Amino acid sequence: MRGWRRSAAVVVAGASIIALTLSGCTPESTASIKVPDQVQAELPGDTVTQLQDAVTSAMAITGSTGAIVGVWAPWSGTWVAGLGTQGPGGAEVTTDMGFRAADVTRSMTCDVVYELAADKTWSLDDPITKWVSGLPGFDDITLRQLCDGTSGLGTYGDILQNQVLSKPDRAWNGRELMAYGIASPRRNAPGAAYAGSDTNYLLAGLAIERATGETLSDVLAQRVAGPLGLSGTSLPGPTAAAPSDNALNGYWSQKNGDAWNCTDPGNYTVTSASFGAGASGAVTDIADLGRYAQALATGALLPDGNDRFANPVPVSADAPTWFTAAGGAYQAGSLIGQFGSAPGYIVGAFADPSTGMSVAVVLNNSGANEMAGAWLAWELAAIASKAPAANGRTTPEAGLPWTAQQMRDNLNTIAICPPAAQ
Repeated sequence: MRGWRRSAAVVVAGASIIALTLSGCTPESTASIKVPDQVQAELPGDTVTQLQDAVTSAMAITGSTGAIVGVWAPWSGTWVAGLGTQGPGGAEVTTDMGFRAADVTRSMTCDVVYELAADKTWSLDDPITKWVSGLPGFDDITLRQLCDGTSGLGTYGDILQNQVLSKPDRAWNGRELMAYGIASPRRNAPGAAYAGSDTNYLLAGLAIERATGETLSDVLAQRVAGPLGLSGTSLPGPTAAAPSDNALNGYWSQKNGDAWNCTDPGNYTVTSASFGAGASGAVTDIADLGRYAQALATGALLPDGNDRFANPVPVSADAPTWFTAAGGAYQAGSLIGQFGSAPGYIVGAFADPSTGMSVAVVLNNSGANEMAGAWLAWELAAIASKAPAANGRTTPEAGLPWTAQQMRDNLNTIAICPPAAQ
């Protein structure tokens, strides 16, 4: 929801097929995720020690009391864990807790945009004005540009952040949010460059509702969560609620002068998903998030030969050449995925379509720079990529253009809370 520079990474995919059943009425009753067979064992102890150290360090840096993480390395094993507590002195975090998916919602919204194009409901090159009314002068922006992040539209989240802070339970009308977004100065001409904005995915969600005659919540259930068997993933309605009946508490530290409130941050577990909508409103759990990263990276919901990630664009002029964006997701080297923040949570989820490795993580304080979601996931990916192979398996060539230490160094530049405050 903030306008910080972003980056992302991913790890997933491979050779065998996992078929999942669909709940709801969709054109296709199942979706298959092509991933290598997963070794049914925990990752080796040394690898787990390194992974746990990475997460606990990130918790301290972001002022998070808790985190949930999942790492799947098909050739070696898995590690899924809850770390820390629900709050200072609170109950232990468990792996079955729900949380907000944050900007991973953007990828889900664009899954549907591309599915509807494959169904010939619309063309990706349709102007957004064909599907969303009340946008005079915006007929130079296409549906494809919304998902690619190249529309040039500004953001609504930055403008309204203080209102969310003071009234997290407020139910927002999508049209009101749209008005703030399109009133923001354009960042560039349509198609000229990448400029991530929540307004893109809000508009994409409104277009989906117009094209299907259904709520975005229902469409995501039918076309994303259902086909992939994501039983803990949904887009809630506008009524303020926790992410699930068994939710990871989410906090939001604020800065007071030169210091951050790390010891008593505001609790934002209960908020309205209407503010995030198609940009960051979904909720999920760690098993679903890891599976979804695999589906996104392998294109499980789309026909073979689709061009969703065919023409990525640089995330910024000074970004590494291996860091690009397309189709509602990021590409970092061989990885594809998303990351970001929603009130109370910072999230990262990524997968590699050739090695089968996937990484998913949530931290329960959204006060720090949301880049923490990308950098932590990249650090975990770098560690997991070197996990030794189980008997009869072979460790794939990693090929990641960064090291775990480089990502740790990046995280240290955005620390808001010293370890002593935890």
